[in-house]
Amino acid sequence: MEAELAAHVELLTADLIGSGRSPAEAARQARMALGPSLVHREGMRASLGLRWVDELRADLRYCVRILAKSPGFTAIAAVSLALAIGANTTIFSLAKSLLYDRLHVPHADQLRLLEWIQDNHSAVHNMWGDFDPASGGGMMGSIYSYPVYRELRDHNQVMQDLVAFKEDSMNATIRGNAHRVVVSMVSGNFYSGLGVRPQLGRALQRSDDAVPGAGAVAVIGDEVWTRDFGRSPSALGQTIVVNQSPFTIVGVNPRGFTGAKNVQSSPDIFVPFSMQPLVDPKGRKASLLDDNETWWVNVMGRIKPGVTDEQAHAALNVQLAAATRATIPVKATETVPNLVLADGRRGLNFAGRMFKRPVYVLMAFTGFVLLLACANIANLLLARGAHRQREMSVRLALGAGRARVLRQLLTESVLLAAIGGAGGLLLGYLGRNIIPSLLSNAWEQNTVSVPIDWGVFCFAAGVTILTGLLFGLAPAWNAARAEVSSSLKESAQTATRRRKGLGGKALVGFQIALSTLLVVGAGLFLRTLFALSSIDVGFRTDHLILFEVAPPAQHYGPGKDVELHRRLEQGFAALPGVEGVAPSWTAYIADNMSNDDFVPEGAPDSGNHSGAEDVNATGNDFFQTMGIPIVAGRSFGPQDTASSQKVAIINQALARKRFPNVDPVGKRFRTDNATREWVQIVGVCADTHYASLRDPAPPQFFLPYVQQPEVGGMTYAIRTQIPPGELFPALRQVVQQADRDLPIVDLRTQREQIDANMQMERAFAALTPGFGVLALALACVGIYGIMAYSVAQRTNEIGIRLALGAQPGQVRSMILRESTWLTFVGIVAGVASALWLTRLVKSMLYGVTPNDPVTLAAGVVVLLAIALAATWIPARRAASVQPMEALRHE
Repeated sequence: MEAELAAHVELLTADLIGSGRSPAEAARQARMALGPSLVHREGMRASLGLRWVDELRADLRYCVRILAKSPGFTAIAAVSLALAIGANTTIFSLAKSLLYDRLHVPHADQLRLLEWIQDNHSAVHNMWGDFDPASGGGMMGSIYSYPVYRELRDHNQVMQDLVAFKEDSMNATIRGNAHRVVVSMVSGNFYSGLGVRPQLGRALQRSDDAVPGAGAVAVIGDEVWTRDFGRSPSALGQTIVVNQSPFTIVGVNPRGFTGAKNVQSSPDIFVPFSMQPLVDPKGRKASLLDDNETWWVNVMGRIKPGVTDEQAHAALNVQLAAATRATIPVKATETVPNLVLADGRRGLNFAGRMFKRPVYVLMAFTGFVLLLACANIANLLLARGAHRQREMSVRLALGAGRARVLRQLLTESVLLAAIGGAGGLLLGYLGRNIIPSLLSNAWEQNTVSVPIDWGVFCFAAGVTILTGLLFGLAPAWNAARAEVSSSLKESAQTATRRRKGLGGKALVGFQIALSTLLVVGAGLFLRTLFALSSIDVGFRTDHLILFEVAPPAQHYGPGKDVELHRRLEQGFAALPGVEGVAPSWTAYIADNMSNDDFVPEGAPDSGNHSGAEDVNATGNDFFQTMGIPIVAGRSFGPQDTASSQKVAIINQALARKRFPNVDPVGKRFRTDNATREWVQIVGVCADTHYASLRDPAPPQFFLPYVQQPEVGGMTYAIRTQIPPGELFPALRQVVQQADRDLPIVDLRTQREQIDANMQMERAFAALTPGFGVLALALACVGIYGIMAYSVAQRTNEIGIRLALGAQPGQVRSMILRESTWLTFVGIVAGVASALWLTRLVKSMLYGVTPNDPVTLAAGVVVLLAIALAATWIPARRAASVQPMEALRHE
C-alpha cells in the first residue's frame, strides 16, 4: 500500500518535471494533488475490509493501557475469572472423558451394543457378568452364552459383523515378573469388526479362535509394551505366561485403543476366546464355549449401511428368541429375554452410568461459581463505569458514536476475560488429574490421565468469550447510554447516584443467593462424609492389612486351592510381628459380596434362590483377627476340618430373620452346594457391615473355607503393628515359596479399603467446600465493593447528616443496616433455591436430609458474618467522614 502511494507520487512528480517545474516544486505539487497519504491508506484499507482490524488494534492498545492503570482491579478480576474458568475447565475435561468420549475405533458412531431386558420369570438363570435391575421391574444386561453368540453371528443379516469380548483379572508373568493384569478374551473377528490395526505385528484372527484350547497367541496393550518391553520391537515373538499358560506375543495395540468395554482404561492383554478353558476355566467342565446355561460374553457390532435401528432391533430380537430356545429349555411359565439395541460408541459405559449424576452436580457447582465471578466483575465494572462517565461523555461530545463506545468497552471486557481464561486454562491443565486421583484407590497407581484436547480448549475459549460478554454487556450498555450534557456537569451525579446504585446492589444480592446455595450444598456433602465416617462397622479396623491371592483354576482345581491357602495361612501366621491371619472369600466394605441359598431344616426349599443370604468362607481365626465378638456358641476352631461335621456361624441379623425367638445354636440348614449336606450352626456373632457403609448390616452366615470343595481366590486380613510396606517382602516370600508365579494383589490397609468405599463422598467433601469458600470470597469482594462505592458516592450526604447532628455510630449503623438488608434478601432467595435444588441430590446424601435445618442455619450464619465483615471497613470509613471536607466534596 505504501509502495503504491509512493509510485503514484513519483509518476506525478516526473510528469510535472517534464512540464518544466523544478524537482522540489514538482514533488511539492504532486503531494498536494494526491492529498494526505493517511487518508488514502485508510480509504484503501476500508475498501479492502481491513478497517476493523485497525480499530481493533487501537481498541486493544487502549484497553491494555486502561487495565494497566488499575492493577488492583485487573488482578482481582483476572484471578476471580481464572479460578472460575479453571474450575469449569477441569470439570468439563472430566465430564468429557467420562460421559462423552468415544471408543478409539474408526466410525464409533456405527457401533451398537446388544443388551437385553427380562422379567422375573426368565428362562435364563446363570449369569457371569454385570446386570442391573430394570426401571420397570425385572433385569437388564448385555451378556450372552457363547452358543447364543454363535447363533446370532451366524444368522446375522442386519449388522456388518458381531464381535464378542469378555474382560477378567488374571495372573501374568511377563519377563520373570508376576503381575495381576486385565485380560480381554475376544472373538477371532474382534479386530476386523472394530476396524483396528495394531501398531506393531498383527491382530488376532479368526484362525486363532477356531479350535478350543488352541490359539495361544496374544496382543498386548501399549502400556504393557512400554512398561515391560521399553517399546522394543523385539517384544514380538516373546512368551508371556497368563494363568500359567504360555502365550506368544504377535502384536501391540495402537496407543489410545481401550478395547470395547470402556473408554477410560485398556486391558493389558488380548487373547482369543478359544483359550478360555485354559486361562479362565469356569464351571464343572471348565469350558464355557459349549455351555448353554451360563450367559457371560458381551456382544457388539456395526449396523449395516441403509439399515435403521428399528429394523436391526426387530430382526435381532427374533434371532435372540430363536437362539435362546435352541440352546436352553424354556418352560411354559418362563419367558425369553427381549433384545435392546443400545448405543455402543462408549462401550458398556459403566463410567457414564456411575458418574453421570455426580459429574452434573459438579458442573452445576462450577457453573454457579462462574456466575458469581461474572456478577462480581460486572459490579466492579459498573462502579468503574460511574467514575468514567465524564470520559465517555467527552468521547461522545467529540463525535464518537455510541456503538463505537459500546464496542470499546466490550473489547475491554473480553480482553479482561481472555486474561482470566488463559489463567483458567492453565489451572485446568494443572488440575485435570485432581478428581481422578480423589476417585482412585490409595493402593493403586493412578494411571488415568484426563486429556486437555482441542475439545476442552474450545470449551475454555467459548466460556471465556461468553463470560466477557456476560459481565461486560450491562456496564458497557449503561456507559454508552450516558447523556452528554448532564454527564459533563459534575454536580449532576448527586441526583442519580441512588438510582444507579440499584443495579450493583441487585448483582450483590444475586451473588449472596448463589453463595448461600453453594455453602448449603457443601455443608450437606460434608455432613454426609461425617455421617459415613462415624458408622460403627462392627469390627476393628486398626492395624489390619489386606491383600488378595488368586491362584489360577486350571492348576489349582477343587481341593488343591484349599490346600494352597491352608499353607499360605500357616506361612503368614509364622512371620514375626503377625498377630493374626484371616483369609476370606470377600473383603469387608469393598463393594463386593457373595450369597448362597440358606434353607433351615424343616423349611420348604423353593429351589429358585429366593432364600439366598450373604455368605463368606473364612479361616478359623477370622473372628478373633477381625475383632468380631461371638455372642452365642463358639467360633471356628482346629476341630473344624474337611472331614468333620460341616459347621457355620450366623450373625445376629440372620438369627432374628430366620430363627426369631429361638436359640439358633445347634440348628441345621442346607446351601446350594453339590452335596446338599446339612450344616450345623455352632455360633452367633455380632452384626457387621458387609459390602457398603450405606447399607445396614445384612443377615449373613460364615463357613470354614477348609470345609469347602473349592475356594478360588481369597482375601487375607493380617493383623500386625508393622507398616504394610515393611511387611510386604516377607509376605511376598511366603507366596513365592508356594508358587513363584502367584502375585500379591492390592496390598492395602482396612482403613484404606473403607476410605475407598467413600471415594465419591470424599471427593465431594473435598471439592464442594472449595467452591463454597471461593463463592464466599467473591461475595465478600462484591459486598465490600458495592458498599465502599456507595459510601464514596454518598460522601456529601453523609457530611450533611453529620453536620446536622448525626453521631458517627448512627452513620456506621446506617451502612451496616443497608448491608444487612441486602444480605438478608440474598440469603432468603438462596435458601429458597437450596430447598428446591438440593432435592435433586437426595440420593447422594447419607444421614442428612436436603432440608437439614442445622446445615441451613450454619450457611445463613456464615453468610451474615461474611457480609458484616465485608461491610465493616466501608461503615467505619463513613463514620469517620469530616463534615467540612464532605461538603466540599462536590
